[in-house]
Amino acid sequence: MLAVHDLEITVGARTLMSEVNFRVADGDKIGLVGRNGAGKTTLTKVLAGWTQASGGSIDRSGEIGYLPQDPRTGDPEQTARNRILDARGLGSVRDRLAEAATLMAEADTDEERDRMMRRYAQLDDEFVMLGGYAAESEAAAIASNLSLPDRILDQPLKTLSGGQRRRIELARILFSDADTMILDEPTNHLDLDSVVWLREFLKGYRGGLIVISHDVELVGETVNRVFYLDANRQVIDVYNMGWKQYLRQREADEERRKKERANIEKKASALQQQAARFGAKATKAAAAHQMQRRAEQMLGSLEEVRSADRVAKLRFPTPAPVGKTPVMARGLSKSYGSLEIFTGVDLAIDRGSRVVVLGLNGAGKTTLLRILAGVDDSDTGEILPGHGLKIGYYAQEHETLDVARSVLENMISVSQHLTDTEARKVLGSFLFSGDDVHKPAGVLSGGEKTRLALAMLVVSSANVLLLDEPTNNLDPASREQILDALAHYEGAVVLVSHDEGAVEALNPERVLIMPEAIEDLWTPDYFDLIEMN
Repeated sequence: MLAVHDLEITVGARTLMSEVNFRVADGDKIGLVGRNGAGKTTLTKVLAGWTQASGGSIDRSGEIGYLPQDPRTGDPEQTARNRILDARGLGSVRDRLAEAATLMAEADTDEERDRMMRRYAQLDDEFVMLGGYAAESEAAAIASNLSLPDRILDQPLKTLSGGQRRRIELARILFSDADTMILDEPTNHLDLDSVVWLREFLKGYRGGLIVISHDVELVGETVNRVFYLDANRQVIDVYNMGWKQYLRQREADEERRKKERANIEKKASALQQQAARFGAKATKAAAAHQMQRRAEQMLGSLEEVRSADRVAKLRFPTPAPVGKTPVMARGLSKSYGSLEIFTGVDLAIDRGSRVVVLGLNGAGKTTLLRILAGVDDSDTGEILPGHGLKIGYYAQEHETLDVARSVLENMISVSQHLTDTEARKVLGSFLFSGDDVHKPAGVLSGGEKTRLALAMLVVSSANVLLLDEPTNNLDPASREQILDALAHYEGAVVLVSHDEGAVEALNPERVLIMPEAIEDLWTPDYFDLIEMN
């Protein structure tokens, strides 16, 4: 259970929200909604105890399971299976059991063997007391439903892709029996079958739930309360109703607010006219000044509302001149230890060509893009850059951002010719204004990191874009901007995406199916594969 009292959250000089009060009890399934940058991710971090609020208090009872947008916790040497099992303390016991079994088999004396047998029996009792083999089976079932097969579970965390790591953390939280779960975009990196399974799991969950998700069907089927973060008014509107009723209520609220805004504009206009008449008379100059100032204040508040409703205006860069084939790959392969990700990948990206990379989770799509971008090295083969190649890489986990640098410093780092003024102008079109440009990239929400990474692409003059899930973490209006930019970009694009709309906007010519590296001409039949991607 969570009880929030007079909560205030500030980031730098900006107050994200204040005087926030609500409770989350068993059975409350809350959809947390609001535009990118409104503070949803920041609020969930505060609720989970990851960061501190500026004011107010939070009473927490029971265990909280928190899935952040960018999970990087856990010992990288630990296996994925034990990472999940440790949510109930089973992973470390399982490791000690295996170690005791090995020592028992290798014992040189009867005395040492007896001691190891007693140790093994004690650990086995502890394992059974924690739920033991039934719990281990339950964890494996959850993992399987999230498309995490045994071969993935037995790998160290350090060998897994960002998408696999995120699914491991989701499995860990679902297995944990937490009293309250806080899930930030839990469907990112899930295929269709896993999304459907997750919806059913959350519908049957009996604890408290707070979920941020742009998956309309997931929130529509699971939530019974909606918290709307209004970035302009710095408050949370609480709707004690399901998603469909909320949408109807929001539409009614917005219609009422439009009428209120129209009424304010009418009153401000009347004040300005009256001020103009009074201003002509010296005896009424002071009153005219007050009227004019009041009218400006009223119109200024409307401008703040309009600013909060703005959407990032996105156009990918005009590509720099480049040869006929900007980049080629020959004989690429990649393995992690004994696990082969892919082998024998050949690819030629011609000027202006559009390629979509498909494959199941773990098929090496992200790894291939990282190799093409020069972030990772392949085990075999080579990348052959063409004349004038300029790559722009969008990483799904935002690895291209320097989290210690400010928003402005990140921008200038990718385009040295930019002045501060020019960089600020571009950032302004991506909704970073005023002191926002001085915030460290590490404190940005997932949606804000996405906007910054895309802004960096815009000033890069890249002629080959490598885009890995560019629509993740975006609200619907911002997503539409991405799709429109994709449709109008003149350079070459290699796209990895679970988003059918993004692939449709790209209008690809070719498809590369991983891990087999099968290349084919694009046909609409491949849309069926995107849903399983």
